[in-house]
Amino acid sequence: MHDPAARPGPAGAARRAALTAALTATGTLVGTAPPTVPRTILVVGGTGAFGERLVRGLLATTNLNVVVGARGLARAQALADRLGGAPRATAARVDVASVDTAALRALGAFAVVDAAGPYRPGAHGLARAAMAAGAHYLDLADGRAYVAGFGAALDGVAQAVGVVALAGCSSTPALSCAVLDHLTAGWTAVDRVEVAILPGNQAPRGLAVMRSILSWTGQPVRVFLDGAWVTRPGWGLTRRDLVPGLGRRWSSLADTPDLDGIPARYAVRGAAVFRAGLELPLLHLGLLLATLPIRAARRLGLALSLEPLAPALRWVAGLLERAGTDRGGMVVEAWGVDAAGQPLRRRWTLVAEAGDGPVIPTLPALAVLRALAAGAQIPPGARPCVGVLPLPAIAAEFAPYRISTSEDQDTPTAARTPATTQQENGLRLP
Repeated sequence: MHDPAARPGPAGAARRAALTAALTATGTLVGTAPPTVPRTILVVGGTGAFGERLVRGLLATTNLNVVVGARGLARAQALADRLGGAPRATAARVDVASVDTAALRALGAFAVVDAAGPYRPGAHGLARAAMAAGAHYLDLADGRAYVAGFGAALDGVAQAVGVVALAGCSSTPALSCAVLDHLTAGWTAVDRVEVAILPGNQAPRGLAVMRSILSWTGQPVRVFLDGAWVTRPGWGLTRRDLVPGLGRRWSSLADTPDLDGIPARYAVRGAAVFRAGLELPLLHLGLLLATLPIRAARRLGLALSLEPLAPALRWVAGLLERAGTDRGGMVVEAWGVDAAGQPLRRRWTLVAEAGDGPVIPTLPALAVLRALAAGAQIPPGARPCVGVLPLPAIAAEFAPYRISTSEDQDTPTAARTPATTQQENGLRLP
C-alpha cells in the first residue's frame, strides 16, 4: 500500500484546489474560510483495516488533528505514536457498545467517524452520542438495512442539534452514486444500472467484513430486475466480464444500500444490480457452490447461514492470498436516454494498483471531512451519503494513490445490453 504521507506537499494543495472548485461550482462552498485552529476528528475503529487508512489519510493530507479511537488503548496509542504523536495524533479508549456523550464531549471532536461497526439496523448509539456532543457524524456503513433506516431514525436529532450525520460515506452508496450522478447528468431516462466492486485477492479480509458478506450469501436478496422487485439469492446472478485494466473477473449479486437507493434516486425503468467479485475463480465459484445448501434449506423451510463459517473460510482464503494480485477495481455502468433523446451507455472504471484498493472505501469520508472543515454548506440532518459531494471532490482524494479512472460510452444494442435474468454468461444454478 502506498502511504499518502510519502507524497510531497503540492499534492495536498492540488486536492484543496480541486475540492474548492468542485464545491464552488455546485454552490456547496459559499465564501467561508476554514478555521485557523485545526479541528479534531475522532475515528472510532481507528486501528482497523479501514479506520487506520482513514487516520493516515487525514494526517497526511489535511491539517486536522486526529484521535485514534479503539477498544484497546495501547494499540491505539501505538498507532498514534507511529504517526507522529501529539498534538496531531492522539489516542482514546472508545467502545462503540458503551460510548457516552460526556466522553465524546471531553475529546472536543468536530466530527466523529465510525469505522468500526457493526452496522446493524438500530445500532445508532455512537451516532446519538456524537450528535449530543455537538459533533458531526459519519460512518463507512455498507449494511443495506442500516443505511435505509438511518435518516428516519436520526434526522430529527441531527436537525435539532444542527449537525450533519451521514451513513455510507464509502464505496457504496457515496462513491457509486457520485459516479452515477456524473454519468447520467442531463439524461431524460435511466433504463439500467450495473455496479461492481472487484477487489484484488491480496486485499485484507477482516473477520467482521467476512461475517457481513456471509450473512446474506445464499439468502434472498431483494433486487430490481425487469422493471419489478424480485428476490434472488445473494451471490447469485453470477457473470464473468472483461473489465478494462483488470481482465476477466467473476462477479455476483451483493446485498448493499445501492440496491434500494439507485432505483429510487434515478427512477430506473429496467434494472439496478450491484455485484461483488473475488479475483480467484476458485474462491468466487467455490463460494457460489457453498450457497447451494443454504438455498436448498430455505426451500425446505430451514434457516441456515454461512456466517458461522467466516473464520474457517477466512483461513482458507488466506492460504491462497499470494495466488492472486494486489490489483482491484470498481465499475459503474448506466444505460438510458440522453438529453437529445438518444439511447446511450456510459461506463466509469476505476483500477487500483499496488495494494491501494482498500483505501477507496475511506476516501468519500475523507472528502466530506475535508469539505466540512473548509466550511462547506452541507445542510444539517441525517441521511445516506448520497448527493452530498460531486464526483470531482471525491476523486481528488485519489491523488496520493495508484488509482486511475477512465470513461467510455457508446450507443447500446441488444447484443451489448446485459441480461437481467439468473442465466448470465452461460452460468445457471438451481
